[in-house]
Amino acid sequence: MLRIGLTGGIGAGKSALSATFAQCGGIIVDGDVLAREVVEPGTEGLAALVDAFGSDILRDDGALDRPALAAKAFQDDSARGVLNGIVHPLVARRRAEIIEAVAADPGDAVVVEDIPLLVESQMAPLFPLVVVVHADVEVRVRRLVDQRGMAEADARARIAAQATDEQRRAVADVWLDNSSSPEVLVQRARDVWSRRILPFAHNLSARRIARAPAQLVAADPTWPEQARRIIARLQTACGHQALRVDHIGSTAVPEFDAKDVIDIQVTVESLAVADDLAASLLSAGYPRVDHVTQDVVKTGARSTIGQYDRSHDQELWHKRFHASADPGRPTNVHIRVAGWPNQQFALLFVDWLRANAAVRADYLEVKREAEKRAALGADAMEHYVAAKEPWFLDAYRRAWEWADSVGWQP
Repeated sequence: MLRIGLTGGIGAGKSALSATFAQCGGIIVDGDVLAREVVEPGTEGLAALVDAFGSDILRDDGALDRPALAAKAFQDDSARGVLNGIVHPLVARRRAEIIEAVAADPGDAVVVEDIPLLVESQMAPLFPLVVVVHADVEVRVRRLVDQRGMAEADARARIAAQATDEQRRAVADVWLDNSSSPEVLVQRARDVWSRRILPFAHNLSARRIARAPAQLVAADPTWPEQARRIIARLQTACGHQALRVDHIGSTAVPEFDAKDVIDIQVTVESLAVADDLAASLLSAGYPRVDHVTQDVVKTGARSTIGQYDRSHDQELWHKRFHASADPGRPTNVHIRVAGWPNQQFALLFVDWLRANAAVRADYLEVKREAEKRAALGADAMEHYVAAKEPWFLDAYRRAWEWADSVGWQP
């Protein structure tokens, strides 16, 4: 089962997008619908709202008078916080009940959770994929006035009370613009479903990873931003068992050409902890790759800074490896033990590259040659990695010499 978080500002078009995803086969869990359900007459939610805002938020028939509640709840941040504190937990509980029912026989089901305040409630890291539907503010105001009959001032106040576009962009794996016609949104939504969402769900069900070509691309200035989203997702999935989560590899080096793969390192206390995380990481969208169990650079395991262990203990290079099932964002997740040489070197390597232009140029040439060799073989990625290995044998020593010279600490 793949869970998707869907959000967007009021008037942006979440309902239209949800409807299209439903036509594609998605199971829709609508936050607005649940928010109405949990405050129906006779519910604990409605009773709590009356206690907080007064009985004048009720209609004569005992149902919630939504405009009356809005007039009180949206007048300041404190009142809105009270409203959210009552409704959000109830909606979350009801949502969990629905998800649990689907998870009983998940297969490659796609559950789309339509959550208006996903950003505000900081729920984005809970989902393997977050889709944001966007429309320009003036377009949204016009829709709210023309289609919902809101006063313009009320529409602008509701928009201003929600997350900003910048805040939504920060959590969006997929950004769908709905500033034009409904037909355009439907086409864009179907394209995202067929090219990304459905393959993601199939991969996750089969515990299959999405592979990127062994091909260098120009440095993408959004790689760090994408990595931050992934790190938040992994921190949420791993909880306290992750001692630290870091963006590593070439995409962590500014203005440095690389394969379009984000590498993340999760540091844990032991490999037993890494094994315990397998199910949580799978739910987050990262199946385990069992044939990758250790790193290849073993030029003398360095167990502490300034000290080499000449025993070449291969155990100190073991790790657990996961990768994303999302074809739209290939990602490698390396789970390594704190203080082991492979964990330290992954952190050192990024800082060494950042600090040394000559090393970056040298490594880039090595990568370009590896790319050429990979193009000649059937197992492109394996050839690419193998072609770089001779360079890493010497780079390991050079990097640690630099670390000692500048007093680097992981």
